[in-house]
Amino acid sequence: MPLKDVLQALAIVLIWGVNFVVIKYGVADVPPLLLGALRFMLAAFPAVLLVRRPTLPWGWVAAYGLTVGVGQFAFLFSAIKLGMPAGLASVVLQSQAFFTLILAGLMLHERWQAAQILGLLCACAGLALIGLAKGGSMTAIGFGLTLAAAFCWAASNIIVRLMGKAGHKVEPLNLVVWSSLVPPLPYLALSWWLEGPQRMEIALRHFSLGSFLAVAYLAFMATLLGYGMWSRLLSRHPANKVAPFSLLVPVVGVLTSALLLGERLSLLQAAGSVLLLAGLVVNVFGGMLLARWRRGVVAHGA
Repeated sequence: MPLKDVLQALAIVLIWGVNFVVIKYGVADVPPLLLGALRFMLAAFPAVLLVRRPTLPWGWVAAYGLTVGVGQFAFLFSAIKLGMPAGLASVVLQSQAFFTLILAGLMLHERWQAAQILGLLCACAGLALIGLAKGGSMTAIGFGLTLAAAFCWAASNIIVRLMGKAGHKVEPLNLVVWSSLVPPLPYLALSWWLEGPQRMEIALRHFSLGSFLAVAYLAFMATLLGYGMWSRLLSRHPANKVAPFSLLVPVVGVLTSALLLGERLSLLQAAGSVLLLAGLVVNVFGGMLLARWRRGVVAHGA
C-alpha cells in the first residue's frame, strides 16, 4: 500500500479507537438510547441528499440498520453507561469476529478452518478471563451488554453476506448512510419506553456543547468519515491488506481510555484482552501462515 493509504488506514484506526472514549463522555449527559437516536439522525441528514441510495431492496437496508444501528449501538451505549470501561469495551466488542464465524457456520454452512478454531478457542479463553476478573470498574451487566452488541454486529455481517449471496452489490458507504434512516424511530420509541419522557426532556433541555460535540463525532467522524475512508481503501486494495488494520482499534481504545479517562485494566482483564486479540490475529493471519508453511514443507520435501 502507498504511504498515503497507510496513513489513511491509521487515521481510521485512531478515529474508531477514540470513539469509545467519546461514547463514555456522551452517555454521561445524554441517556444512551436517546444518544443513539441523535447519532443516527445526524448521520442520515443531510448525507442521504449527497450519497446515492444503495441498489438494494429496502428490506435488506432495514435489516442492516436494525442489527448494526439499533442492536449493536443500543447495547454498546447502554453497556458503557452501566459500567463497562470504554477501553475494555473496545476489546470485548472484537468478539464479533467469532460470533460471525459461529453464525456463518450455522446459517451459511461455512466450514471452519483449523486456524479459525484455534483463534476461537483463544478468544473464548480471553473472554472467560475478562468475565471472571475481579477489581476495576467493570460490571457484569456492562460485560453482558457488550457481548450482546458484538453478537448484533456479527448478525449484521451475516446480513451483508446474504445480500451478496442474493446477487446484490454491496456499497458499504451507501449502505451505512441510508441504513442510518432506520434507527432513529426505534431508538426514540425505546428511549420513551425505557428511559422515560422526563429524562429525554431534561437531556434535550440541558443539551450542552460537549454533548453536541460527542454526537457530532459519533455521526460525522466515526460513522461517515470513518466508513467513507474505509470504503475507499477497500475499493483500492485487497481486503486482506486493509482488514488487519482494524486489529489496532482496540489497542487505541485501551490506550486512549487510559490517557483520557484514567481507566486501568486488572491483571486478569489485561491477560484476557491479550488472549482475545491473539485469537483475532490467529483468525486473520493463521490460515495464510499455515498455507505458507505447508508450501515450504512440500518444496523442502521435493
